[in-house]
Amino acid sequence: MFEQITDRFDTIFRRLRGLGKITDSNIQETSREIRRVLLEADVNLHVARDFIAQVQKKAEGTKVLKSIRPGEQFIKIIHEELVHILGDEKAKIDLSRKPSVILMAGLQGSGKTTTCAKLAKIFTDQKKQVLLAAADVYRPAAIEQLQLLGSQIDVPVYDEGVGDPVAICANAVAQGKSEKADVVILDTAGRLHVDGEMMNEIQQISDKVKPNEILFVADSMTGQDAVNSAKAFSEALPLTGTILTKLDGDARGGAAVSIRQVTGTPIKFAGVSEKLDGLEPFNPKQMADRILGFGDVISLVEKAEHVADEKTVDMLEKKMLGNEFNLEDFQQQLMQLKKMGSLQQLMGMMPGMNRKLMKGMNMEDRQLLWTEAIINSMTPAERKNPTIIDGSRRKRIALGSGRSLQEVNQLLKQFVQMKKMMKQFGKMKPGKMPMGNFMGIS
Repeated sequence: MFEQITDRFDTIFRRLRGLGKITDSNIQETSREIRRVLLEADVNLHVARDFIAQVQKKAEGTKVLKSIRPGEQFIKIIHEELVHILGDEKAKIDLSRKPSVILMAGLQGSGKTTTCAKLAKIFTDQKKQVLLAAADVYRPAAIEQLQLLGSQIDVPVYDEGVGDPVAICANAVAQGKSEKADVVILDTAGRLHVDGEMMNEIQQISDKVKPNEILFVADSMTGQDAVNSAKAFSEALPLTGTILTKLDGDARGGAAVSIRQVTGTPIKFAGVSEKLDGLEPFNPKQMADRILGFGDVISLVEKAEHVADEKTVDMLEKKMLGNEFNLEDFQQQLMQLKKMGSLQQLMGMMPGMNRKLMKGMNMEDRQLLWTEAIINSMTPAERKNPTIIDGSRRKRIALGSGRSLQEVNQLLKQFVQMKKMMKQFGKMKPGKMPMGNFMGIS
């Protein structure tokens, strides 16, 4: 997530940390660098200008301060301004009436229908009764897709087949009311581009059902296209917020940074994986931390709370501290991480993570299956003491696992890299080990 923009900010911050003092010259130089980073990340030009202007203004005010670390003060200013642009505080969803009606809008291909199901899952996890409504009567198989997704999370779907979307939405709300549903989520039609017919129809739906929330679903990977579409929708509808999808993809960050400023409405949720539990409430500070490469321990701990086995974590942490971490532990740790989501994404959330070291490690999710096959083809002695695995043993393990010799070598190299990280963590003060936090230990 945001790898390119994060790497560029990391370069800027490394230089800033070496500043002896803040001067007009380094304020201007840093501002130019940040402007280039933002524009390359597809941030809206006006948003980038406003951001730079505020950073410069605040940095000017720190020139006279006798700070031990002036560079850190500059970094703090950049972080605070990014949080402000993203929204300052988490935006709440309006569930003030029963049923609360959420109207979902967006272009075709933005992930709107899947997002409807993800949002429904969030509410069902909160013990709320939810009804999904299939009002996209134009896209082939849209109704069937919502029905399938609804069945996977055990949420009923209201549909009338091909009919009048305005009537379908009104009838769905009436059905939700009669069934005492807490929330009704309306999946409306998307189009390949913004057009008058589309806007007229969704305006009619909004006027008819008077929703609590009108949420625009934006594909973050489309950058400025998502921002422009959101602006068009906000001009036609009283949007109450945005949901950014596909933030786990190759998003440059432009949509996330720009969309709130352009529409004047908050980002309320972010899609962070394709799984149905891959939708999170949007937290501006945590998102700023991720974009700037500061990590996101809070999100890690929240994920870990659902999967962490405290006894196992305690045992692994002791082994790490004692440099006794072996391939059996390595396999167990990776299996725990798999339950928490994308490994690359999770590693990127860890503050202080060596990004160059991460790039040298193969953290693709499918690699876990291959890793398990390779480790299972080792003898207990080899798993406990990998140093005994010589060339002939490697060939035997490759043959037994159905993987290549190169993959076996890569796994053993990866394990050595992991041990190096564990050794670094072991030098930290007790209670401050990132891996402890990573697996839910405070």
